[in-house]
Amino acid sequence: MKQFRQVSVAVGGALVLSSVSTSLSAQDSLPKPDPAFHGKIAVKREEAIPSWPEQPKAPAGSPNIVVILLDDVGYGAASVFGGPVQTPALEKLAASGLRYNRFHVNALCSPTRASLLTGRNNHQVGFGTVADSASGYPGYNSIWPKSTVSTAEVLRENGYSTAAFGKWHNTPSWEINPTGPFDHWPTSLGFEYYYGFLAGASSQWEPRLYRNTTAVETPSTPEQGYHLTTDLTNDAIRWLHQHDAVVPDKPFYLYFATGATHAPHHVPQQWIDKYKGKFDQGWDKLREETFAREKKLGVIPADAELTPRPKELPAWDSLPADERKLLAHQAEVYAGFLAQTDYEVGRLLQAIQDEGKADNTLVFYIVGDNGASGEGGLDGYENGGPYISKTASIATRLEHEDQFGGEFFSNHYSAAWAWGLDAPYQWTKQVASHLGGTRDPLIVSWPAHIKDAGGAAFTVYPCDGHCTDDL
Repeated sequence: MKQFRQVSVAVGGALVLSSVSTSLSAQDSLPKPDPAFHGKIAVKREEAIPSWPEQPKAPAGSPNIVVILLDDVGYGAASVFGGPVQTPALEKLAASGLRYNRFHVNALCSPTRASLLTGRNNHQVGFGTVADSASGYPGYNSIWPKSTVSTAEVLRENGYSTAAFGKWHNTPSWEINPTGPFDHWPTSLGFEYYYGFLAGASSQWEPRLYRNTTAVETPSTPEQGYHLTTDLTNDAIRWLHQHDAVVPDKPFYLYFATGATHAPHHVPQQWIDKYKGKFDQGWDKLREETFAREKKLGVIPADAELTPRPKELPAWDSLPADERKLLAHQAEVYAGFLAQTDYEVGRLLQAIQDEGKADNTLVFYIVGDNGASGEGGLDGYENGGPYISKTASIATRLEHEDQFGGEFFSNHYSAAWAWGLDAPYQWTKQVASHLGGTRDPLIVSWPAHIKDAGGAAFTVYPCDGHCTDDL
């Protein structure tokens, strides 16, 4: 049986840093002082000896580092851990790496990212809550302190190229504008290049994008096939090609944080169609099916018992037929969104392989910054301007179901789907008292160094009869 591993998000930054060669002296400190001049100053030019400062250079053999972070994905959503959504890129990575089934996250977006990007408790970085809900108290003001350095900065000062793509959500909301200040933007916190959006959520069809600190328009329109996740992947691949063309021997740190699968659930129709009818059984049955697959994979103990549905959530069979039809389609849209996201991540990983960099690239693929989102409420929603209001009837909402996922709707599934996709755990995102909000899958791959690779077997821990906080 392959060795099981566990890790906490609080040491996520430390994990990244551990990949830097141990030849770095324990006495090294950052920022490094300006280098001393080792040449000779003389009155006559011919007697002077020049000396150029040496640029930081990573130790020989240092790996490339790629951190992939999805948004609002439940523990039991992706197929790699027994979920209903097919994620072949994840499956492929797991087959050449390791699966971690006890990886802890925070139950909110900004706190997880603050910890992951620094290796520190999120309160030390000013993110006791999301940036949008900041308050004027230490640990909660969303102001990343100068005393807390990012892993990107440490790697940059040790000879790495650094780039970030996608959702940031670690800049004070009042600083997000084209005039700054830019002290808390990615490019002031260790990343030499950034392309993405700074808020907690964005339209996938018409996002508010920044390249470094400049507001930019999308390269195409939804009618021309634009989608944010595809755009982020294209830009990351362009950056990789340019980097390897100019400095092929310099290692890179690439942080790729999708806006997916945070609401709004925006995805091309062809991806939604792949899951038509796949959720007609409802969330109760879905949860049971996922639980059985998780046992088969070894993600949870064979003698585990599934926790019951909370009384606050309705039984699927208790709902009228039209409501079940609407709610099932919400899950189809979400599943297509996650499947498309994994496809785009797969393109990024394939580009690294095509560059011949895969063997010495350390990849952390984190399947969610917190558990599945219950923010849709009991009914979910499809806010669509003149199309659907928050008080629209089920019949009215069904009239527009073929447009869900498109640019004219801001849609989110029912909280009961979030509970179903968090199997085996209780509750959802924002419920920090249960693991449904604070545990997500992690896949780690480093082909040149991981010798016991493979994604099917685990050493599991008993959970005292129920998969609650014991697992």
